[in-house]
Amino acid sequence: MKKIVVIGLGYLGATTAVALNKMGNRVIGIDPNPTKIATLSAGTVPFFEPGLDAALTEALATNEISFHSDYPQDAKDADIFLLCVGTPQAENTKAADLRYLESAIDQLSPFYGPTSVVVGKSTVPVGTATKLKARLAQNVEFGARLAWNPEFLREGNALFDSLSPDRIVIGTDDAVSERALEELYASLIESGTPFVKTDIATAELVKVAANSFLATKISFINAMAEISEQVGADAVQLAEAIGYDARIGNKFLRTGLGFGGGCLPKDIRAFQARAEELGLGESVRFLDSVEQINTRRRERVVEVAKATFGDIRNLQVTVLGAAFKPETDDIRDSPAIAVAELFSVHGSKVRVHDPKAVANVRAAHPHLAAFDELQRATEGSDLIVVGTDWFEYGLIDPIQLGTWVRSRVVIDGRNILPVAAWQKAGWRVVALGRSIVNDTASEFVFQ
Repeated sequence: MKKIVVIGLGYLGATTAVALNKMGNRVIGIDPNPTKIATLSAGTVPFFEPGLDAALTEALATNEISFHSDYPQDAKDADIFLLCVGTPQAENTKAADLRYLESAIDQLSPFYGPTSVVVGKSTVPVGTATKLKARLAQNVEFGARLAWNPEFLREGNALFDSLSPDRIVIGTDDAVSERALEELYASLIESGTPFVKTDIATAELVKVAANSFLATKISFINAMAEISEQVGADAVQLAEAIGYDARIGNKFLRTGLGFGGGCLPKDIRAFQARAEELGLGESVRFLDSVEQINTRRRERVVEVAKATFGDIRNLQVTVLGAAFKPETDDIRDSPAIAVAELFSVHGSKVRVHDPKAVANVRAAHPHLAAFDELQRATEGSDLIVVGTDWFEYGLIDPIQLGTWVRSRVVIDGRNILPVAAWQKAGWRVVALGRSIVNDTASEFVFQ
């Protein structure tokens, strides 16, 4: 059993703390937010993540996990200090804001022991670890040891990804750190999880490179969707056809509103900013196009609404979905919320529905009417927009829904609706990236 201090108890930190306890470690969680500490200590996770509340309750029952707003004395000489603090986009720039990491290094220094290792998990610009190690060395009497261990958690699957990762990557420059991380992940390595040992700079690059590739793949298929809409092709079938090529694969070839969340958008911007600092901005200039395509997909929904209704001022619009993806309540940089805001700017009356994220919408976007009851969200609507691919949206009864709305028009921004069933129920269906002819209403042609 190792003694591990997890610094930062947001999405990454809280999930990691619980997972490491389940792997047999003593875990001390640190976060300056007293409300968050009280919530976790009471057995409730302050965000929605399937299975994590139950796992936290089990962890607390072991008496080998605790949460604190200040460092307890028990944190001294911990085996590993895990940096899980946020690296948000800095104000008025694309660059990552690293002050929370720097503060975390300064605060842990008094508790750093002769065999302690500091391990970064936060997503950072390459070169960050070198600066943090130098900062740590100024404040500790023992040799500063700092390694990097990027995280690859998917919101909605985070606990599973922590306990059954598709790979483990560590970047180290000393034998003590390497051995500590090998011991920490010994059970996973023995079970066959790919284990990649590399230098620190490469480990820092792994996560931003992976996110940049995934974002590019999403925007690529959405660029193909733009062309498909113009020429009458079907980008969904196109994605299926090219996805059978093993060199391409079908994952992340989903047409629709594009990507969002707290990672991909900010990470590719920070990558661009770091490349500019290194004098290599041209090497990642393609990421500008990736983001532009992503933004256009959100704007496309409003264009389709205008082509359908003409004047959309005072149009009653219901956006189904607020979370940036299903199985989470995270609305950061959510495409669905972006679409709702665009309709609001154009004078439409907007309601938002989501199974889990309503409280977050009301807190961050109080001018948007948010509901977790489908009937209340859709009554009297002129237009329904599918903004998040929650499984239950694909199961909506179009006949029942048709009795609540004023106009049976739906824009499927995620391509999850059974189109034939909706058309049979009298709906005019417009699906992004597809040219769909509605037999029960006038034919819609992308402009």
